[in-house]
Amino acid sequence: MPMKRWILANAVLALALAACTSPPETAERAALEADSSRRELSEEEPHGIVVDFKDGTSQEEIDAWEAEWGVDLTYNSVEGPRSGVTIARGVEDVDAVLEAIRQHPAVESAEPLRVYRVPVGEEAVFDEPAPALNGEGFTPNDPEYPRQWNLRMIHMPRAWERSHGKGVVVAVLDTGIAYEDHDDFKQVPDLKGVRFKKGYDFVGDDTHANDDHGHGTHVAGTIAQATNNGVGVAGVAFEATLMPVKVLNHFGAGTSADIADAIRFAADNGAQVINMSLGGGGYSQVMADAVAYARKKGVTVVAAAGNAGRPRVEFPAAYPGAVAVSAVGPSGVRAPYSSYGRELDIAAPGGDKRQGDAGGILQNTIDPRDVSRSVYAAYQGTSMATPHVAAVAALLYAEGASGPDEVERALFAGAARAGGQTWTEEYGHGLLDAEASLKALGSASPRWPSLWWALALLALVLLTLRGRERPGYLNILLRPSFLVPLVLATVGAFFARSWLGGVSGTAGEVVQVAWLPIPDWQRIIFGTRTVSPLFYSALIPLVLSIFAIKFKGLRPALGGLALGFAGFLAYTAWVKAPALAWMPFTFMARPWLVVNVLICLFISRAMLRRESP
Repeated sequence: MPMKRWILANAVLALALAACTSPPETAERAALEADSSRRELSEEEPHGIVVDFKDGTSQEEIDAWEAEWGVDLTYNSVEGPRSGVTIARGVEDVDAVLEAIRQHPAVESAEPLRVYRVPVGEEAVFDEPAPALNGEGFTPNDPEYPRQWNLRMIHMPRAWERSHGKGVVVAVLDTGIAYEDHDDFKQVPDLKGVRFKKGYDFVGDDTHANDDHGHGTHVAGTIAQATNNGVGVAGVAFEATLMPVKVLNHFGAGTSADIADAIRFAADNGAQVINMSLGGGGYSQVMADAVAYARKKGVTVVAAAGNAGRPRVEFPAAYPGAVAVSAVGPSGVRAPYSSYGRELDIAAPGGDKRQGDAGGILQNTIDPRDVSRSVYAAYQGTSMATPHVAAVAALLYAEGASGPDEVERALFAGAARAGGQTWTEEYGHGLLDAEASLKALGSASPRWPSLWWALALLALVLLTLRGRERPGYLNILLRPSFLVPLVLATVGAFFARSWLGGVSGTAGEVVQVAWLPIPDWQRIIFGTRTVSPLFYSALIPLVLSIFAIKFKGLRPALGGLALGFAGFLAYTAWVKAPALAWMPFTFMARPWLVVNVLICLFISRAMLRRESP
């Protein structure tokens, strides 16, 4: 077939590919706000609004503008002068006022003040069963440790031989922590000796982030309970430093403004990990921006998927940039209360108390009826699963992880697969495994196999060409114009990491994208966990091949790109990895990949064929 006719046929095929796939949203926010199912979870504070001005906007400037809006806007907290987050209460016509405020060029976002809370409290086969108490690895002498099935489930005895999380700061955004003796508040015994970094109470606007509910102390215990001290129970990253940040009141509720300011506070004051065992307040642009801010500062943000038991991950876990965590019980099966869905990242022990307290997560906390009284309590929920992941992230940072991207790769690579699948809606990338994640840290790029797949497919392509059309193996492999696109499409520019790792700002974001294989660039462009079929397809090489009509010199590069995509997609299909969005049935993912592998091979064959003289 003449080249021009072949290219025109490809263009038609490209349109067909795009037509059978729903187009991605230009912004994740639009997709999330349009999801009416999530609006069921939304709770707004009546007559309250939150306005996020550009950073550095002064109170005097705000005072000059608010008269025309008919509201009294004040900084939400001590973070206000830096974050620009303000609130107003008693607003009569919320919609009209927000519409007027949003027109101002100094306003980044304006929305109703939302309320978030402590979450209301099928079979899966994992690669490895949860280990029993057998003395292997480091076994702490805490007397109640044998009851902590959850720590053995994620292989903590072996993980403790590698890391204790020393020096890593984990911010706990919750109801506070019983970390000090102050007024009526007392430190719980099993947190004595634990390191704390100065936090803040965004509910009471003071520096004493004490717990008056019990939830936050329990969560903090899972992260860094004093361990091997002969008292009570153990914690995952027991040499980490806890930063108590109170954002929920004694009823377990807090506002989007407080949580957003708290995220920025933690990120600006040395936290490397942020734990948010809270949710349910619907989409908030102010909070989404705060999560993005923390991630850009190199902070891993971990959040609870929710306890509604529905296929809808709650916010803030559903925001791009957050690690969303579902919960399993002692059997390793998703707990019936645990929410799940397309934004889910990983599962962890959260407990299942249908068979009593033995199925819960045991930690030291306070009695909410008497804040000075310490108790050991078994809780259940995605709130309990989340600190397991946050704590393992701390172990990874202590072992040299450079940022959230590397932490997430290690977490997901080490997770025990559910049913042999790399990703599912109920378990994300699988069940948390601390030992395996530590082993995965710093290992070779998991996409190396896709490069070997591409080279094997190259042999197939060249063998199908007639002798006079075949360019020869060495002629191809020694051409940078062919090899560079091949490598970028299969393993990415991982080799540039050591040279450009310190680049920040917009340039840093570009470098961060370039480290990934080209089909995975959509993960940063669209900020989603699930994969766009438009990127995991032949569409990109197909469209680019149109340029080969006029510019024949591009054909080797396009041949390499198409082969790279073929190798990447073939390997992805082989390991059952896809979590493709917009597919009406999950079983369609692998056939989609196989068909697109064949299309890529067809493109590469045409691009690499040497035209007869």
